[in-house]
Amino acid sequence: MEEVSGIFAGVDTHKDVHVLCVLDPLGRKIFEESFTADRSGYDALAQALGDPKKCAVVAIEGTASYGSGLTKRLTELGFKVVEVLRPKRDKRRRGENKNDFADAERAARDAMANKSTSTPKSQSGWVEAVRFLLAARRTCIKTSTACANSAQALLESAPEPIRETYRRLKTTHLMTNLAEVEVTTHDALTASVLSSLQILSLTWIDAKRRAQQAEAAIEALIREHAPALLDMYGCGAISAAELAVCAGDNPERLKSEASFAALCGVSPVEASSGKIKRYRLNRGGNRQANCALHRIALSRLKGDERTKAYAKRRACGQKTLRDITRCLKRYLAREVYHALLHPFEVRKKKGPALREMRLALGLTQTAVAKLLEVPSARISEIERCARNLPDLEQRYGELLRSMA
Repeated sequence: MEEVSGIFAGVDTHKDVHVLCVLDPLGRKIFEESFTADRSGYDALAQALGDPKKCAVVAIEGTASYGSGLTKRLTELGFKVVEVLRPKRDKRRRGENKNDFADAERAARDAMANKSTSTPKSQSGWVEAVRFLLAARRTCIKTSTACANSAQALLESAPEPIRETYRRLKTTHLMTNLAEVEVTTHDALTASVLSSLQILSLTWIDAKRRAQQAEAAIEALIREHAPALLDMYGCGAISAAELAVCAGDNPERLKSEASFAALCGVSPVEASSGKIKRYRLNRGGNRQANCALHRIALSRLKGDERTKAYAKRRACGQKTLRDITRCLKRYLAREVYHALLHPFEVRKKKGPALREMRLALGLTQTAVAKLLEVPSARISEIERCARNLPDLEQRYGELLRSMA
């Protein structure tokens, strides 16, 4: 292929084959070819592109899936790589060709026009490790749920003695008891039913255990690399993992916190008409990250005094709970974005100092909990820095100072 200054390349990625299309600076097609989706194919594709300095940009579809390996290789070789979105079917022009070479050419032209392109995730750090663990945990959770549902369904049609024995048990007790069943009967039907239920229960227990192991590994990674996420009120390990995976190992690729909010699907969408001016929920973006923000918002609405006061104030302004939650998720996106860019900016823990003050006053955790009207476990969690409870921590400190 002739070396042309300022060429634009587009790649349509698949499991086994990647298709390349190259355009010159005037938008004329000068080369197209398919390459195998392996290391030798990546090198052959890079050789076809030539000098990285003479290639303006390489637009790749699916940089986080089929195009992951090619993206990493081209980045190593010094090419500028951007991710280009696949157009939805309803956005394609009627009568337009649809094949791999046409898709590669469209990707190149989108890159040339700087249309629907973005910086790809680096996929080379701790967030990528969290993504794999998160996927494994999600599968374990689905497996345990499927086993519990199957056991409940089998019990509905099981012989009456078995059905009466287990039908009123909750899921955890049911699966635990079924795992300890001893099949001693000689009746073929009863034995097969009990054996089937035992297999499901043992699978449920194993899936639950492995899900907990994956969650513990996820939390350890986040505590090591981004403790600021876990320092946020209401943000647990799984929510923090979902948000980190949404941003990727290079969150600085996002231009602003508004970009991150749009990526999470919490940016307000105007739905005004005539004299009515209103905003509605955003139904786009990363739904896992959106769900994580929703969980944090519900946690704060339930236990954070500042959030409760905010919700009460907005309710007086004729806002519905749904609108209040939408606004709160938008604010949370700003807080998460700051935590992602400053992952080690953690608020100073006051738990040990509060414990020393309590012991100096001769008070027990139970006595303090009674005065604050909370369970004693909350006081223990604050002193051990095991849970982020800023409002209760403040009340705890004020109580001790008033008694000193």
